Amino acid sequence: METSKSFIFDCNFNKNSSSMKPVKVLKNRSDIGAGTRGSDMGIDALEIAAINAASDFFNRYPYSDIKTHNETVYNKVQNSTAKRISFVAQQCLRLTEATAETLEQGFFPLILSGDHSSALGSLAGIKRAHPEKTLAAIWIDAHADLHSPYSTPSGNVHGMPLAAALGNDNMEFKRNKVEQQALDDWETLKNMGGITPIIKPEHLTYFGLRDYENEEAAIMEKLQIRNYPVHELRQRSFKTCMAETLERLAEVDLIYVTFDVDALDCDLISRGTGTPVSKGFDPLEVIQLVQGIQASGKLLALEVCEINPLLDEKGNRMAEAAFEVIQAVF
Repeated sequence: METSKSFIFDCNFNKNSSSMKPVKVLKNRSDIGAGTRGSDMGIDALEIAAINAASDFFNRYPYSDIKTHNETVYNKVQNSTAKRISFVAQQCLRLTEATAETLEQGFFPLILSGDHSSALGSLAGIKRAHPEKTLAAIWIDAHADLHSPYSTPSGNVHGMPLAAALGNDNMEFKRNKVEQQALDDWETLKNMGGITPIIKPEHLTYFGLRDYENEEAAIMEKLQIRNYPVHELRQRSFKTCMAETLERLAEVDLIYVTFDVDALDCDLISRGTGTPVSKGFDPLEVIQLVQGIQASGKLLALEVCEINPLLDEKGNRMAEAAFEVIQAVF
């Protein structure tokens, strides 16, 4: 296994590289797409991690606090196959507008989110700002997020953002009867930003995926979506796998990276996330992945999500690990 200390990319970006843009932090505390409360506190946990690390990171950059609908978790669930989907759609629209505005102002968006459902808004915002550009997504996550209201076993919308971004209803794996209002809101999600699909399957790459349903596995096989499991990256080397990824995305203009902290090994780090999974990455490995994309000069936005300090049995360790990644990248 190639250690992170010896894993070095050429980071001499040209002056037009998106990595040279000033950073703006988007604080999106929404957690209504998750099945467990608490990820709305993840951003505060990150800021505490920075303070404890004697870092002034969050004082260096301008930021925007995005309004949320977190109070709706106390409402009666109307659509069990897509819980609070109408409010998730509203939240994604807010993040779409904030991301697009941030990019248009010339900033690099560092998007800090509660649950992962909002990633659809991040992707849609990038496409709104750059409709003529080809966009790729790097999904560092333990989960595939490829369900729709038709196929979901849980009804939690944070398991659906990629299906929406791909415009994929998963009808061949239908298990649920979906109410009309939920279908209308699902169409809103699929058309977020006015462009559908937002990304193509060949422009999506997973790193660390290891906990997903058979229906999602079938979709990945059908659409030929590449996943690099943790063991493959370690066996073949991160550098080799990253080189393959960038070669496959050679014709892509822009790359968005999302880092769901459940990609980290919950036994090694902590269980401070809503859906912890064993046998994942350590923080240095995630840093390797993000810096590998950064070295391409195509990275224009980074999202970090699903930190839940209420579930952290090791104090604030999950946020500390995520901040290690953020600090290294910037």
